[in-house]
Amino acid sequence: MSEKIKEDTWLWLVAEDPGENEQFLGQIDSERNISFIPVFLEKDAALQGLHLLVREKGRKFEIQAIQYQDLAPKLVEEGFWLFVLNAEGEVLEKIEPQSKDA
Repeated sequence: MSEKIKEDTWLWLVAEDPGENEQFLGQIDSERNISFIPVFLEKDAALQGLHLLVREKGRKFEIQAIQYQDLAPKLVEEGFWLFVLNAEGEVLEKIEPQSKDA
């Protein structure tokens, strides 16, 4: 498990097209060919870091909170890593998707 994130930690991420067709905004680390969800430990950091993320024009984006324990199963299901970022977009930690059985 992560040093910074525990099961009940609230994380801030970017929801794409909030509402009916909502999904989390994913990114790609092209150097390592890893798909990941960028998350922030604080809402202000997410708001400041939003402009650093690659986003598709014409779509709506919203900062939302989710607990790690609710997000982790979705990461495993979709094969996404979790990159914890600060407001400047620096990676604080990379978390590989793991099932609870692992």
